[in-house]
Amino acid sequence: MSDILLGIKVDENTVCRKRLEIYRRTIERSPRINNGKITSLSPLDLKLIFDLYDEIFFNHWFNKKCSSRIEFSISKRMTRSAGMVKCSINKRSGEKNFILQIGVNFFFNYDELESEKNVCGIKTGDSLEGLLLVFEHEICHIIEFISYGKSSCRGKRYKTIARNLFSHVSSYHQLPTYRQIAGTKHGVSVGDCVVFHHRGRQKTGFVNAINKRATVMVRHEEGQYIDSKNNRYVKFYVPLGILEKA
Repeated sequence: MSDILLGIKVDENTVCRKRLEIYRRTIERSPRINNGKITSLSPLDLKLIFDLYDEIFFNHWFNKKCSSRIEFSISKRMTRSAGMVKCSINKRSGEKNFILQIGVNFFFNYDELESEKNVCGIKTGDSLEGLLLVFEHEICHIIEFISYGKSSCRGKRYKTIARNLFSHVSSYHQLPTYRQIAGTKHGVSVGDCVVFHHRGRQKTGFVNAINKRATVMVRHEEGQYIDSKNNRYVKFYVPLGILEKA
């Protein structure tokens, strides 16, 4: 049973020491992570980091005693959460299996803004530190899922687990989002009226969404997108650097 994990309480100094050891070994063993700045990441790196946490914090409990299967994946589509755990339950056996997914763009874009970047209430110095803290957050979800069949980082129980294991004081991160980068570096926000050039012609529209590029809706009588006033639009995906406010 996972009761042994729920009973663990690690003091803050020990947490910092163990986290630093994982940081050091990740750089030492990963062929893609050579320093604290993450420029490439694969599911194999996530597996490496998880195994290090299992060894250093949990004495190989997941490897030796946990019956659940844990898989790892990378997402470039995650725009709000830097990490996510998906739990599936076998209806016959009741066994819980997990996918731990990481939104890589949060870490690739870590240095895009110079603001302070706290993760789980802890100040980070580089993107690898941020990744480790997000990883800890997701590990707490897995532990709560295994123990209770559901998990919510808004709940008191989850917050107690995260605080006891990793000294987390918050369930949120302040890693740069594409919206924040667009607003700070390009002065563009959702809803803004903007101008850009497409195939040599100037287009005017409004910003409907911001991810790696801006989604801009341009009025056109033959457009396939229709608003509540029956105005028709054509959708364009536009690099942020070529947008100008109208």
